[in-house]
Amino acid sequence: MAKLSYRNAGLNFELYEQGIASMAPFLKRTHTPRVLDGFGGFASLFSLDFNCRLFAKNYRRPVLVACTDGVGTKLKVAGLMNKHDTVGIDLVAMSVNDCLCTGGEPLMFLDYIAMPKDDPPLLKEIIKGISDGCMEADCALVGGETAILPDFYKPGDYDLAGFCVGVVERDHIVNGKAIQVGDVVLGLASTGLHSNGYSLARKIVFDHAGLKVSDYVPELGKTVGEELLTPSRIYVRPVKNILQHYPVKKRVVRGLANITGEGIPGNVPRVLPLGRRVFLKRGSWEVPPVFSWLQRLGEVEPAEMDTAFNMGIGFAIIVSPYYAESIQRQLMEERVPTFVIGDVREGEPGVEWVN
Repeated sequence: MAKLSYRNAGLNFELYEQGIASMAPFLKRTHTPRVLDGFGGFASLFSLDFNCRLFAKNYRRPVLVACTDGVGTKLKVAGLMNKHDTVGIDLVAMSVNDCLCTGGEPLMFLDYIAMPKDDPPLLKEIIKGISDGCMEADCALVGGETAILPDFYKPGDYDLAGFCVGVVERDHIVNGKAIQVGDVVLGLASTGLHSNGYSLARKIVFDHAGLKVSDYVPELGKTVGEELLTPSRIYVRPVKNILQHYPVKKRVVRGLANITGEGIPGNVPRVLPLGRRVFLKRGSWEVPPVFSWLQRLGEVEPAEMDTAFNMGIGFAIIVSPYYAESIQRQLMEERVPTFVIGDVREGEPGVEWVN
């Protein structure tokens, strides 16, 4: 009877080590001197403050912010395209944009990658995307976990999860409590679907319409796969700049919402205090063609579209009306198309559409 080994069970330590070694450059490019350790330890060390003029933060009452999320079934599209170097951007975006909703600054990011077998080239692609996202978010990729689970995932499948830790001064926390009647709702443009609604999108495109990722769609100006694999927008730098630019004591920015699952109706109310209701005006922003395309292909009801997808608004900022125009202009200068999409009125917390 043959002796068994870990390799017989589906894990090749030599390949595993190759994959881990390929990660190192992508992690190190995101590091600042605040990352105190190297790569490969049991845990990662990050200095909340740093005795150096360039990195000193001089926090007074720092509060940690923690977020976690995944990419979801967008990974299926990456598999069909055999392109895996951008889903890591989506992974980072999902967590750092959530962190931002507190007024917090993302500090460090960790990933969890689960695969059915050792695959160093695939792992390198995934990590490159995660590293790219962290660079864009000014966030250090400090480590993570790679799990090889041969009996758990089918060949070609894998899953991603991400974990972000950020910080915010207690006096600078944005929690929506300062939202007032008359405040303006600014909608920051998405790049498309981001990472939400893909179970419905895939069903419409591949099952119902019978399309392939390689099919070119004239109204989109690209192939099905290129559209569905467009990375999520990371809003960290432009929104951080807004938060740093306007006086904290005046509470210019009063609410921040990342538009993810359940769309605008499901996410904006999460930051509203009692007695405040948001009224949104249809037609007040440019809806990317991917949404009308999906709606037509799947004969989807408008209300279902609103809750399944972001409909072109990836992030919402509720601001003092006095500063709304200048904030919108600043975001536009930072190449984030921004629209006045509604206002705050009295009423039960929620979203109501007006024409």
